[in-house]
Formats: sequence, C-alpha cells, structure tokens
Amino acid sequence: MQNNTFSGLFVGHNLITLKEVDSTNTFLKDAVSKSTPLLDGTVIMAEKQFAGRGQAENLWQSEAGKNLTFSILLKPSFIAVDRQFELNKAISIALNDVLINYIPASAFIKWPNDLYIYTKKIGGMLIENIVQGNKIKYAIIGIGLNVNQEYFPANLKNVTSLKQELHQDYDLLGLLGEICSAVEARYLQLKAGSFKKINDEYLNMLYLRDQWASFKFDGRIQNGKIIGITDIGQLILETEQETRIFNTKEIEFIN
Repeated sequence: MQNNTFSGLFVGHNLITLKEVDSTNTFLKDAVSKSTPLLDGTVIMAEKQFAGRGQAENLWQSEAGKNLTFSILLKPSFIAVDRQFELNKAISIALNDVLINYIPASAFIKWPNDLYIYTKKIGGMLIENIVQGNKIKYAIIGIGLNVNQEYFPANLKNVTSLKQELHQDYDLLGLLGEICSAVEARYLQLKAGSFKKINDEYLNMLYLRDQWASFKFDGRIQNGKIIGITDIGQLILETEQETRIFNTKEIEFIN
C-alpha cells in the first residue's frame, strides 16, 4: 500500500494506491467499520481488483494496470437519506464532465449510473451509503473507467475504452486527477444546495432521453421514451399506452 498527497480532490488529502484488492469499496467499508481515521475526499486506487462490483452485485471486470478502478470516501451529512440519489446525479455529471472533454457531444449518463460513449459502456459507478439516523454519514463511491484496455472478454458486449475510441494511451494518475477535480466541483455544488441545477444537467446528459427506444419490461420488449427521473432515482418512461415508473431491476435497455 502506498500513500501519497493528492491534489485532485480536496487539496492535501490522501491518495492510497493498492497493488491488488478484492474491491476498493470493500476496502473502504472495512476501514470505516474499524473507525480508521480517513478524511473527507480520501481516494483508494487499485492497480488490480479481483472482485470489483457494479450495480446490483454485478461484477466489474477490468484488465490490471490499464484502467481506473478506485473509490472515494465522502461524508455528505448534509444530504437526507430520502434525497441520496442527488449524490448519484452529481457524481455521474462529474464523470461525464471529464469524458465530454475527450469526446464532445458523444458522452452520456445511462440511468442509473453507467457512462456511455455513443452507444457503448465505458464506465460506471457504485455508491454505497452508510446511514446514521436520517442522514448519510459516509458515502463510498466506487468508480470504474475503461481507459487503455483494447480487448475485452467475449462475454462483455457493447463496451469500449478511451483508447479504443481515440487510439492513444492515457496517463492514469493524470486522468484520476481530472476526475477528482470534477467530482470536487460537483460535490461543492451539491453542498451549496444547487439541486435543481444538478438535476437539470443530469437530465440533459441522460442517454436516450426524449427518444423512442426499445426496452424490456413486463416480460417483453416494448417501445418507450425516457422523460425524467423521480426524486428517489426511479426512471420515468412514457410508453405507447401510459407513463410508467421503474426501479433498477424492473426494466432493461435493449441496444
């Protein structure tokens, strides 16, 4: 394990780099449970994750040394539990802010928290909140971004990386710094109470928003159009018959 001063997020806080770990989120959760003193904005980065997790217990597969796999510890006690999706929106926007710098007009947020370039997944995140009363005591934000990986396992469909799209290698620490700076900016917006601005920008970056597309729900493929997100993060979909609201596992995007 290596500790460095990291200037990307909350200047002067620690970046802890690990050669190998099961999951950076699990590492942080264990540290918090043992009352390890960690500052708001601590970043844990792994060169290799052998049990990285995505949304709904899906595995996140990443080639060692080629991509970014890291977690950020935040202490967003200013966010009520029933508004926790606000943090999801702010971090998603921050990640998309960085991708837009590299691939303008083609970077999107796929609900609830995947990152897309054109119609392919380039990254995602998993936020795990530790609640105390009606406030969020800790938020552990796990982020995976495909950067320099060129080849992916056959079972991974519809994925891409910055190198696949732009045909060059990127410095991982430099890119991590850009991401952490963007996260800090959006986090401070959230802390200042700019919920409407963040919501509007999240909707503007939303993949397939206001476009008729194919989705699978109620056991069959049907047409629908994403028209918004509820306050607690559910998808609002206009169908040919009615407007429906879906939780994460109730609907599937058909690419």
